[in-house]
Amino acid sequence: MTKLIFSIFMLAGGILLAQETTTSPETDNSTEYDHWSIELSGGVHKPTRVFAPGYYVNTPSFGQGALGVRYMFNEKFGVRLGLGYNNIESDDASLDFKTSYYRGSLEGVLNLTSILDFSDWTNSLGLLVHGGAGYSYMKFDSPNALTDNDDMVHIMGGITPQVKLTNSVALFADVSAIGHVRQSKSWDGTQYNPQRGVDGFMVNGSIGISIYLGGAEKHADWYSKKNNDDVSELEERVSKIETDLIDTDQDGVPDYLDREPNTMSGVAVNTKGIAVDTNKNGIPDEIESSLDKRYMKVGDNINVEGGGTLVKELLNEGYVNVYFQFNSVKPETYSLEAINYLIKYMNQNPSAKADLIGYADELGNPAYNQTLSEKRAKQVYDILVASGVSESRLTFKGGGEDTSVDKSSSPARQLVRRVTFKLQ
Repeated sequence: MTKLIFSIFMLAGGILLAQETTTSPETDNSTEYDHWSIELSGGVHKPTRVFAPGYYVNTPSFGQGALGVRYMFNEKFGVRLGLGYNNIESDDASLDFKTSYYRGSLEGVLNLTSILDFSDWTNSLGLLVHGGAGYSYMKFDSPNALTDNDDMVHIMGGITPQVKLTNSVALFADVSAIGHVRQSKSWDGTQYNPQRGVDGFMVNGSIGISIYLGGAEKHADWYSKKNNDDVSELEERVSKIETDLIDTDQDGVPDYLDREPNTMSGVAVNTKGIAVDTNKNGIPDEIESSLDKRYMKVGDNINVEGGGTLVKELLNEGYVNVYFQFNSVKPETYSLEAINYLIKYMNQNPSAKADLIGYADELGNPAYNQTLSEKRAKQVYDILVASGVSESRLTFKGGGEDTSVDKSSSPARQLVRRVTFKLQ
């Protein structure tokens, strides 16, 4: 038994040292659980040797308690500082004696709950083993005691089953064996001990509670890195699914399948997320009809020869506009023809000047929409300058929000996301 206790202590100490020297910051998960706990326990004890002839105790005897403070370096290994007291008294048939026994111990603790992956089959049952050494002191209160006291060194080891009651409290039982080095007197204090080595032995049986300290959801006693990794992997999978299902343009086709992820809101799309455009003119079918009714039919052959008043009237009255997608400063493809009308007019009328006025719909913050409208006007301005129109003949500004349409209508909002022209 002595060799077993000493082996447990050496094993715990060796593994603790190895763990502390090999843990790297990349694998540290110590912030995910609590490390500290306080342990209170009491129960029975049985000193087995050494007694003088005629002295013995009940089996088992009540009258022992302990207080411990434990720190877990990680979910597998920790240390405990413990204090204990035993009240050792004679039974009714023994010669009379009373001994008060005190001890202080430092032990290594192995959490078999984590090492053996108890979490594969339970979340509330646990098991600790512990081993270490410390200092013990006996005070004798017997008429035949040789001296008042005796002090010695002890080694100890034990096993501690646990039941988790809450995330902050656990109920435990403990069986510990304690061997004493150079115990010079018997437990009753009436005889010198002729033996050497580990010459005094006692077993304690306890029931107690562990109170976990800290703000984490779990204590290291109940933390499972394997389960935590499984949860993290599941969360990543769910996150990927959520990301895959994002539909930016709200056309019913997830972005990861959408070959046209910026389709105009409200228009019909095919299974690949591309707007239905039967005549292949770059204008979605569902908006082409509304453009035909309110403005002009895109593709009509407008004669700009000689700077006719018709083109100027169409431009000034808002029949020719540059349209944009929601929250975008990139002109719709079909709107490039509107810019081309203005370029032709400006080229054929060298003295003409044009004001570019950008607008946004009512969705969003007004200040943001003002900036967005300015950016849209600037984008058309840049295209015209790049096309050869002199900067001195152009001005641009933002008109902010256009509130002239029904805010709840997607097609109506599309009509006001535009840049209009005013010729001078």
